[in-house]
Amino acid sequence: MKLSLAIVAFALAIPSATYAQDSTAVSKGEYPNTFSSGSANVSPFTNQSKRFNDWSISAGVGVPLLQSADLTSIKNGNGKNLFGYSAYVSIDKAITHAFGINLQYDRGETRQGWFNTKDSAPDAGSVAGRTQYDAISILGDINFSNLLRRVDNHSPYRWALHGYAGIGTIAYRAYQKDINGQRLMTEVKPFQLGSMFMQAGTGLKFKVNRRIDIEGRLMYVVTGDEEFDGGGDAYSAINRKSEQVSDNFFNATLGVSLKLGKHESHVMWHDPLQEIYYKLDVLANKNQDIEVCKKGDADNDGVCDDWDRQLDTPAGARVDGAGVALDTDLDGVIDLYDKCVTVPGPVENNGCPVATTGPVVETETKLEGIEFDLNSDRILPSNTPILNNAVNYINSSNGSYNVIGATDTRGTDAYNQKLSERRANNVKNYLIKNGVQTGKLQAVGKGEKDLKYPECEPATKCPEWKNRANRRVYFEAK
Repeated sequence: MKLSLAIVAFALAIPSATYAQDSTAVSKGEYPNTFSSGSANVSPFTNQSKRFNDWSISAGVGVPLLQSADLTSIKNGNGKNLFGYSAYVSIDKAITHAFGINLQYDRGETRQGWFNTKDSAPDAGSVAGRTQYDAISILGDINFSNLLRRVDNHSPYRWALHGYAGIGTIAYRAYQKDINGQRLMTEVKPFQLGSMFMQAGTGLKFKVNRRIDIEGRLMYVVTGDEEFDGGGDAYSAINRKSEQVSDNFFNATLGVSLKLGKHESHVMWHDPLQEIYYKLDVLANKNQDIEVCKKGDADNDGVCDDWDRQLDTPAGARVDGAGVALDTDLDGVIDLYDKCVTVPGPVENNGCPVATTGPVVETETKLEGIEFDLNSDRILPSNTPILNNAVNYINSSNGSYNVIGATDTRGTDAYNQKLSERRANNVKNYLIKNGVQTGKLQAVGKGEKDLKYPECEPATKCPEWKNRANRRVYFEAK
């Protein structure tokens, strides 16, 4: 009987222990259900997103004391105190930082009556009993220390008060001994209706380290059976001594828990508010004295000299984020002096077009500002106004153009060549989509062989704004 119960408990525990593992949180990039979650900045909680260990194995030994019965362990009649033994092992799963579920196997022996059954009966009126039991139960585990923790308590803690309650099946053999000798009075098999029992109690845990906890428990076991104490059938002379219908006992144990998993802490020892307070304290104590515009703003264009690419911008000129004066139509005349801001024209005519008798002829037209992020061929929103003006300019010309892509010097030659071709093709496709004839454009990639700033070889020699300027696309007349 004991062996079969142990095998069942072990079989139930193995699949659970197999999954006692955690890993670093990983976001799959899926857009969450904002209606149910309340926030777009969330991700589904999965086994891969756990940051804390949540499995452990516990074992302990103790002393059971039959208390509510006809034969008891404490001063039964004129007898003496009798102490049995018990042991338990359990697989523990933490659901949250304040609640868990334990699968527990108990085994032990209670001793009760006027004398120890190992001794002879002192007289004809003395009766003793002993009960060997095996039990399997499911216990709910409430961490009161986390559940009732004050929100203004910032300190870590190493003691925790737990509460347990659950049900299970108990199998036992109850023996009785008197002056005539010892005999088996009652035997109950496991997993039957009459073998159901309940137990509840408290435990005080101490955290030794990230792996080991020590715990003292006091459990109260309700057997639901009047024959557990060895008194025989319900109408026997012994069981008529009191009106108890259930023989119950206390079980005091001392045990140890081994926390499983590869994370630093177990979820039952984690206080979410403590983590928030810690991060707030770090931010409050961190020195964040940041000096803005260390070199000043010499041309007073609103862009600090630390990252201003045009340090002598004329007063009153509109500038982009890099401090370069805007030239919307790319005719070489900044908008401040351009009389025809959206139509390209020569400098001598204040940026306005002049009448011509033949087609427009250029050897090269550069689109300043068509730049790209590192390792990217995506056209930035800030580039679209320049490209839209280029559509009008190319359509007004009778010539055809090479759309040339270039990169900075980071990366291999082969990678940069392919990246420059993608940049050129993206700009070409954008222009065609917005009205330029396909035959007027040809995409060409020059990789890192066509640097606007040749001194940036390697890229670490230059500030980032020069490297960004090398990542560009421009036009060249065929």
